[in-house]
Amino acid sequence: MTLQGKLALVTGSGSGIGKGIAWALARQGADVAVHYNSNAEAGEATAREIAESGVRAAAFGADLRQVEETERLASEVQAFFGRPIDILVNNAGHLVGRVANAEMTERHYEEVMNVNFKSCVFMSKAVIPAMAERREGAIVHVSSVAAHNGGGPGASVYAAAKAAMLAYAKGLAKELAGSGIRVNAVSPGVIGQTAFHDTFTPEEARAATLKTIPLGREGVPEDVGNAVVYLVSAQSAYVTGQTIEINGGMFMR
Repeated sequence: MTLQGKLALVTGSGSGIGKGIAWALARQGADVAVHYNSNAEAGEATAREIAESGVRAAAFGADLRQVEETERLASEVQAFFGRPIDILVNNAGHLVGRVANAEMTERHYEEVMNVNFKSCVFMSKAVIPAMAERREGAIVHVSSVAAHNGGGPGASVYAAAKAAMLAYAKGLAKELAGSGIRVNAVSPGVIGQTAFHDTFTPEEARAATLKTIPLGREGVPEDVGNAVVYLVSAQSAYVTGQTIEINGGMFMR
């Protein structure tokens, strides 16, 4: 139970990768704040299931595209659990839709950047003061292999937002190292058991992509969760500003 006594906030954790991360942290003893935006039912269900496993868990709704909402979420989580947040996982994100650059609108651009990158920046800002005061904390950004390969058709802005998260992790890691806060990122490839590919990736494209993965399978949310556990635990005490690729060998650096 490497995270016993820690409080983790995982954004966008009602389902999919976020849920897998929340569960992975809970299995290591962390209390978990489950964040959702519009799907309260999924968020509450995830928190209830995790609480039944023996740790404290609760669901919190917030639209993290709004700066004031990031501040409110951090305050509500810390008030509910009666302690500062030790671990922040910036998982909230969305492709929104596949839009070619020729059809790009300012509204679509802002929606994609706000939900993926702006939420990451200001959610981090909201938890950093309490971490710095205690001189300890761990932040993980959930990026994507799209940050490296530009993503699929109509996903260029999404890929750019995910790439920004990786650069931000490095810059923030340098900025906060003296405060005892470590900042890292994970970059998932094709992760099954989520709504992302069911919604945005045609089956024939998904099957073709699978053939390019050396390990011969899609990932599962638990694969991402296990990497996050490492990055927020004492086992990675000398690791900051780094990105772990979780893609079965699909992309190697």
